[in-house]
Amino acid sequence: MGGRAVAVVAMTRRHLPQVLRIEEACFPRPWTPGLFLSELAQRHSRRYRVALAGRRVVGYLGLMVVVDEGHVTTVAVDPGAWGRGVATALLLDAAGAAPALGVRHLTLEVRVGNDRAQALYRRFGFAPVGLRRNYYPETNEDALVMWARDVDTPEYRARLAAIAAELAARGEGPEDR
Repeated sequence: MGGRAVAVVAMTRRHLPQVLRIEEACFPRPWTPGLFLSELAQRHSRRYRVALAGRRVVGYLGLMVVVDEGHVTTVAVDPGAWGRGVATALLLDAAGAAPALGVRHLTLEVRVGNDRAQALYRRFGFAPVGLRRNYYPETNEDALVMWARDVDTPEYRARLAAIAAELAARGEGPEDR
């Protein structure tokens, strides 16, 4: 990658071997191929995207849409690509697409000990609203529930534009495709 922008595209079955490799590297209880296939099959209520550096998947994000809410179901970045704007590019893609999907608010859960992810989510306007005790039973960790409200407003679009400009200035983030 080395400063090169990533392309954020729709996740397909052909991406799954690389997605699963990242999943296993990032999570103590990784999703199964069957779970990903089930999610990909729900095209009307799910939106799964991958970040590509060339042909290599370096990250992915899933979004579940329920009425006017978008729930970030999963986000992960290949550990070799951490700190290179991949998660930011994926969140820009999801948040930018949200209004066209009828989404007004975004939500997610994050491990209480994952300060790095929480800082990223705060940049996108997510604020903590609650705690889910022992949400991650494999590690006995609680989850912080975070929401970003009113993502369909001009003010939120301006926030996204500022984040995108910062990434572009660093030569990272999403390519136009």
